[in-house]
Amino acid sequence: MNHYSYIALIPLLPLATFVILGLFGRKYFKSFSGVIGVTALLITALLSLQTAYYYFFIDGKVNGVYQKIIALQYTWLQFSPNVSIDLGIILDPISVMMLVVVSFVSLMVHIFSLGYMKGEERFATYYAFLSLFTFSMLGLVISTNIFQIYMFWELVGVSSYLLIGYYYDKPSAVAASKKAFIVTRFADLGFLIGILILSFYAQTLDFETLITRLTDTQSTYFLGISSATFVGASVLTWGLTLVFIGGAGKSAMFPLHIWLPDAMEGPTPVSALIHAATMVVAGVYLVARLFPIFSVDEFALQIVTYVGLASAFIAAIIACTQTDIKRVLAYSTMSQIGYMMFALGVAKQGGEEGLGYMGSMFHLFTHAFFKSLLFLGAGAVIHLVHSNDMKDMGGLRKLMPITHFSFLIACLAIAGIPPFAGFFSKEEILLAAFNANKLVYGVALFTSGLTAFYMFRLYYSIFWSKEAHVHSHHHGEGTWSMKLPLIILGIMAAVAGFIPFSHFVTTDGAALETHINYAFSAAPVLFGVLGILLATVLYKNANAKPDAVANTFGGLYRSAYRKFYIDELYLFITKKIVFNLIGRPAAWIDKNIVDGCMNLLATITAKISELIKGVQSGKVQNYALYFFGGIVALAVLFIYVWK
Repeated sequence: MNHYSYIALIPLLPLATFVILGLFGRKYFKSFSGVIGVTALLITALLSLQTAYYYFFIDGKVNGVYQKIIALQYTWLQFSPNVSIDLGIILDPISVMMLVVVSFVSLMVHIFSLGYMKGEERFATYYAFLSLFTFSMLGLVISTNIFQIYMFWELVGVSSYLLIGYYYDKPSAVAASKKAFIVTRFADLGFLIGILILSFYAQTLDFETLITRLTDTQSTYFLGISSATFVGASVLTWGLTLVFIGGAGKSAMFPLHIWLPDAMEGPTPVSALIHAATMVVAGVYLVARLFPIFSVDEFALQIVTYVGLASAFIAAIIACTQTDIKRVLAYSTMSQIGYMMFALGVAKQGGEEGLGYMGSMFHLFTHAFFKSLLFLGAGAVIHLVHSNDMKDMGGLRKLMPITHFSFLIACLAIAGIPPFAGFFSKEEILLAAFNANKLVYGVALFTSGLTAFYMFRLYYSIFWSKEAHVHSHHHGEGTWSMKLPLIILGIMAAVAGFIPFSHFVTTDGAALETHINYAFSAAPVLFGVLGILLATVLYKNANAKPDAVANTFGGLYRSAYRKFYIDELYLFITKKIVFNLIGRPAAWIDKNIVDGCMNLLATITAKISELIKGVQSGKVQNYALYFFGGIVALAVLFIYVWK
């Protein structure tokens, strides 16, 4: 335990950076705010790596099983002897892995932003917001109880709102930030209700106690929550489903994904931070954290499986049609998060049946490197051509050799081509799906081919296709602060798959022996290669074939390009149904009936007071008259009426 005395510094350093830069950055540290932010994140990342070393190689394993270590625990609010809200830090395989991923990717984004955001008037504010986001994510992954994770969950929402809307003078950025905030708030309402349900029946908010009580099928807690039903499903199923809705909103799962493409309005490094290993994988992390409980409820796991599968497939199809490079990558993220989700859905607790869980976490790990690399590479391209549209690009490989090579590595990794990182993690997911559900495997296999196709469509459109027409006075690939993260992430995207991940992160903490099955890998690799070849034929050189293919698919292509009109459906439901049929009648009732009743009461009170205010005029002679009049009235009453 003495190894972890510094552990609180990991989230507190970004918090301190946020406070310092937020309060004093623009006035006192304007030119040094980036250096302050990078230095704090460098220390945070080094401490995270040190934590991972101590945990995985020194004292985290007991008798061959990685243990959960509570490095810090503080009782904040005590509701009863059994129920309290604690603030603490938990160390286990997934939290330690996430510490490394979040701090490392955030560090790369901080460094890249030194060059990308140079000259921005609100430079210090930008780094303050980045630090707040990093603090929120680090706090989320080390939370010891379900309410603590919810508090940081909401902080992530606030900080992402600030980052997406960083260009507050740009109407589209303001609209995008509001859209992300509102959509995820609806999902988070489900999360909160799920927390209340699970904690009410388990009589605890602590993760470990919650899992122990709700996975012991003989305990009174489990019998109580599983026997109680609502609309044909057990309360346990409802609680887990509502918690998953919160995760689906944050991870942009169908149909709560509509905020994700619009989030591209923020600065490109922000897109890398949100879409690589931080905000969008929070939902995956949440399901993984509560996975032992999910594993005892088959119906809840099926919801996770099919929502993840549908998200992966639909997003891949949409990505094939988009022309904004950041939106292509956004839908790519949605598709890959879908992979992680359905991998959790096909897994079971313990041993080899937990392969899907391990594969999901492995893919989360590798995806962090190649997806952040893709976004930062896209940022370098946008920095050069000042456009997000692929039609304004082409032939940039000679002008941007480092970006070109690193982007190619990332494309090969996400396409699942060996020996790059994505191949190893995606193979584990596909193998788990094959063993559990052939339908899921078939759709996932086809989706992997689509992934290779749309990524190399993007690659060729940027770096090949046509001759570059960029004036020589432009700044090329940018500063070394922009190139260095691309090189580091490119190395990680190439070699991260060789880490024996199954020895470190499994459902039960025990090592899981895995190996590459070359016969099984043939089909996924073949689909990936076919996707690349098709993209090569259509997009390597400028030609009319893509338009011909688009015309061939006709309505399907147009629907995919318009994102299957899901945004329009939301607008129809909100504006035509909710606003017109619910909002307007509610507003009329509020104005005419509720306000009308209050106004009527106020009017009657005013009239009555106007009539009787003379009773207290302050004139003594009037009071004397009332007094003697009252005596006369009482005398008449008692003498002549009540004899």
